[in-house]
Amino acid sequence: QVQLVESGGGLVQPGGSLTLSCAASGSIFTINAMGWYRQAPGKQRELVAAITSSTNYANSVKGRFTISRDNGKNTVYLQMNSLKADDTAVYFCNAHTRALSNGNLVQYDYWGQGTQVTVSS
Repeated sequence: QVQLVESGGGLVQPGGSLTLSCAASGSIFTINAMGWYRQAPGKQRELVAAITSSTNYANSVKGRFTISRDNGKNTVYLQMNSLKADDTAVYFCNAHTRALSNGNLVQYDYWGQGTQVTVSS
């Protein structure tokens, strides 16, 4: 079991910055990858950024967002710069876990509660 607690969402003006944090607890050793997803009204949930041994970003945020991880604090961050209106969405932290259970590989996704990011003037 993994618990994810998010923080850092809020209202910001276009061109501004926000940093989201996601603290993981529980069976941390099972986490294979962590990432951030977002879902805007009327749109599908989409992957924003992910981090494993490397990082991956959606094309829409490349060059503006940075995902990082502090293993000592079991926390993943999403630094968002040059924010624009299209970034407005509920952002969800995700942890993908893999573990062997009785010889079987079990994979599961855990989700944070979501935090609202609104970019508006």
